[in-house]
Amino acid sequence: MKLEIVVVPVSDVDRAKRFYADLGWRLDADFASDDGNFRVIQFTPPGSGCSVIFGKNVTAAAPGSARGLYLIVADIEAARKELVGRGVEVSEVFHDGAGVYLGQDEPYLFGRVRLSGPHPERTSYRSFASFSDPDGNGWLLQELTQRLAGRLDTNTTTFASAADLAAALRRAGAAHGAHEKRTGGKHDENWPDWYAEYLVAEQAGKDLPL
Repeated sequence: MKLEIVVVPVSDVDRAKRFYADLGWRLDADFASDDGNFRVIQFTPPGSGCSVIFGKNVTAAAPGSARGLYLIVADIEAARKELVGRGVEVSEVFHDGAGVYLGQDEPYLFGRVRLSGPHPERTSYRSFASFSDPDGNGWLLQELTQRLAGRLDTNTTTFASAADLAAALRRAGAAHGAHEKRTGGKHDENWPDWYAEYLVAEQAGKDLPL
């Protein structure tokens, strides 16, 4: 089973459509019934296997009641910068303090003890930024570069953008440099194989090659 759709309740369909289009998300559908009583719009975030829908008579949930919607990114600062450049009001990058995760601004988002900046060790799952759509539906950017073990079904490695792939290659390059130092400083002619092993292991949450 794969999660396919998340419903986002909105009050103004056209306003919501403009907002999510401005995020740079792909518009998949905008369908309205002939009698005007039903309309559904579907967007998909870049690289996501799950889409969001909203519209007219799509859900009975109150507009703005969807909270704690996570968007995984490989570089939290770059992702925030891109959204700000698109005119989106985004919080500063933050990480949790002492494992306290409840937020006073968004009850189910990290924030009651927010420490400024990304997590000092840039540990996966620990750096965040938050924003809301015009109705108040709450989204959270979460930086993830290495998944916990068992979080992927296969060894398939995917990236949402060229920037995400480049960031992964830089991490692999730094790790490979340390690998070459440990092996006597000799150039590793099989570095493409090592890079590939590193990238797959990182996304799958497996032990990284040394």
